[in-house]
Amino acid sequence: MTTINSAISPSRAKDFQQCPLKFRYRVIDKLPEQKSLAMLRGTLVHSVLEYLFLVKPTQRTISAAQDLLLPRWEALLSESPEILESFTDAETVTEFLASARPLLESYFRLENPQFIAPQSREQYVNAVLPTGIAVRGIVDRIDAAPNGDLRVVDYKTGKAPHPNYMQEAVFQMIFYATVLYYERGILPKRTQLVYLGDEKVLTYDPTAKDVTNLTQQITQIWSEIKARIMAKHFEAKKSKLCNWCDFQKFCPEFAGISPEINEAGLTQLLTVEQATTPR
Repeated sequence: MTTINSAISPSRAKDFQQCPLKFRYRVIDKLPEQKSLAMLRGTLVHSVLEYLFLVKPTQRTISAAQDLLLPRWEALLSESPEILESFTDAETVTEFLASARPLLESYFRLENPQFIAPQSREQYVNAVLPTGIAVRGIVDRIDAAPNGDLRVVDYKTGKAPHPNYMQEAVFQMIFYATVLYYERGILPKRTQLVYLGDEKVLTYDPTAKDVTNLTQQITQIWSEIKARIMAKHFEAKKSKLCNWCDFQKFCPEFAGISPEINEAGLTQLLTVEQATTPR
């Protein structure tokens, strides 16, 4: 059986910075989590927008997107039947599906998909930083201009963050730009986060300095993770976010008992540091 190397992603970097113990439970121990309805809704809307671009450009209408909702829901259920455990009855499923429809309408007020020809959708991007650290992510959409310029687009079904809390959003955009730069040798001209919750678009044009700074930041994050791997100790960091954490029952901050760390998970995580020369 082939072992897939681990890598640092934007979400995992965020997890570690928020709470090292949460990072451990998710990445090393892979403890089960209950998917929130908001997360399920996001997955569903992303799937609809992905498949919308398989339709002929002139047929990419609001009606076509709405017609895709039920088939994509059924496809999600086929892949993960346990999703239904999040609902009490058929009525709550119907209400859930209805709650996704306004988000699709919002999308059409922000972009006209009839004039967009994506180079790729739901694209896995992978690279190795010059420091030997593997990084990866999934980009919702990559657009390419006739002159070769790239635009990275990511959909968000929530609301845009307050200007005081934009740092996390910008980090994600620079992260994707950096991975693409090391993977393809091309720095995206533009990155965009499309917020369907309040119909806002956050645009950021990355620079070569951003790539350098992000490389240093990820290298530092990995150094801190590796120190905890060697010590086999990932501490909890209590914050307001704990109220939404599924791991409270295992957290010492909430009188929980932490399970033994997964040794195989530790070994797997160490493969983030690559021995091969990055492209």
